[in-house]
Amino acid sequence: MTDLLTTEEYKAIAKGLSLPTQAFIDGAFRPAISGATFDSINPATGEVLAQIAACDGADVDFAVQKARDAFEDGRWSRLHPSERKEALIRLAKLMKRNARELAVMESLDSGKTIYDCETVDVPETIHCLTWHAELIDKIYDQVAPASDDHIAMIVREPVGVVGLVLPWNFPLLMLAWKIGPALAAGCSVIVKPAQETSLTALRLAELAMEAGIPSGVFNVLPGGGADVGEPLGRHMDVDMVSFTGSTATGRRFLSYAGESNLKEITLEMGGKNPAIVLDDAENLDRVAAHIVNGAFWNMGENCSAASRLIVQKGVKDALIDRIIAHAREWPMGDPLDPVNRVGALVSPAHFAKVCSYLEDGPKILMGGAAENGFVEPTVLEVDQNAKQAREEIFGPVLSVLTVDSFDQAIALANNTEYGLAASIFTANVKRAIRGARAVRAGTVTVNSFGEGDISTPFGGFKQSGFGGRDNGIHAHDQYTQLKTIWVDLSDDSDEAVD
Repeated sequence: MTDLLTTEEYKAIAKGLSLPTQAFIDGAFRPAISGATFDSINPATGEVLAQIAACDGADVDFAVQKARDAFEDGRWSRLHPSERKEALIRLAKLMKRNARELAVMESLDSGKTIYDCETVDVPETIHCLTWHAELIDKIYDQVAPASDDHIAMIVREPVGVVGLVLPWNFPLLMLAWKIGPALAAGCSVIVKPAQETSLTALRLAELAMEAGIPSGVFNVLPGGGADVGEPLGRHMDVDMVSFTGSTATGRRFLSYAGESNLKEITLEMGGKNPAIVLDDAENLDRVAAHIVNGAFWNMGENCSAASRLIVQKGVKDALIDRIIAHAREWPMGDPLDPVNRVGALVSPAHFAKVCSYLEDGPKILMGGAAENGFVEPTVLEVDQNAKQAREEIFGPVLSVLTVDSFDQAIALANNTEYGLAASIFTANVKRAIRGARAVRAGTVTVNSFGEGDISTPFGGFKQSGFGGRDNGIHAHDQYTQLKTIWVDLSDDSDEAVD
């Protein structure tokens, strides 16, 4: 467990930070070719932290060319796997050495609490990079069954130049989920961080150079979606794009691929994730703690947040009482105060969106206050047709729906266009397994909230995912191509020669 500092100590670190402000291309910080910039704003205070290079299509073209050069000459793609492993492990060690700086930078840029940045985001980012690094020289290729006169080898090759488009809710961790397997495979990457949260991606690129990752292999282009994301998606020399973000934007990347070079696309998108609590669930106090964590962790700005509580009516009242009690243990306020568990929403626009779900007359069981970018943990009782029960809010808002039976709970859980994650709480093992199989979601946890861990694939069904999975060995599949090498061993020496 990380030893937390005082608020004053974190503020002193914040004051002393040297913030990166330029794009990182071909091993160096560079201004945008146009010279344009945008403001990076602290969501908790409204303060302008820095003016960041606002890249556009010209910068994308330049970065893609440098990434392509690096890939084709093999400075990274053809390194021995053990050498790539050593470089990524050095990067993880440099992150550990600079962990506190990265945590404070992440908190300032995103509104996330320093508690989460110190205890979850930065440690998990380091663990993710180390895990994928250690896997590099442990994934074996295959030999297919063939005749005595043939050998059929099935080998993996890096897919090439990859665009990695990040969300703003977990800037560092989602970066690690993508660069870990992409760099492990030998790809060259162009990272497009969310415009709201560019700082830690730029700092990590600088650390990557220090770790010995060659120039041109790890590039970071800050800027808007239309200016950087779309040119990446449409670029004829980008081989693959991995995107995490909204379903609406994910659809655009499929269109960009279809209208350009049919590049491979992997999408991890939205969720409206159910937490099903049946009337035989044991230890409602523990259940409530999981529900609160699932709904309010990271201010609910989490694609796998437990945003729908589907509870059997026999335990509803007792469970709600316990949820309210546990939510009191999640104080809201200054993100740099380590006591606080709920920080600021990422932007004024997102704050306004979340606030819109507190209007239109939902029954508020707890919370509901919102001011200056902060929304307190809120519990609503809603009808299954209400927008709060159907749409992804992406804020600290839990919608409660009551059911009579197991079958009704499963049907309601599946009554959504999403299918990212789900939870089921019951003491009956058969019902737990039946429910886990019946719910249409990429990850289903039993008697807990969670996403698995680095070893388990993460992604969604339906409109929550497309084309692959993050985490686990399976994450490496999306950054590699399979090639069959067929070798003819037949001996022609016995053929008659006239």
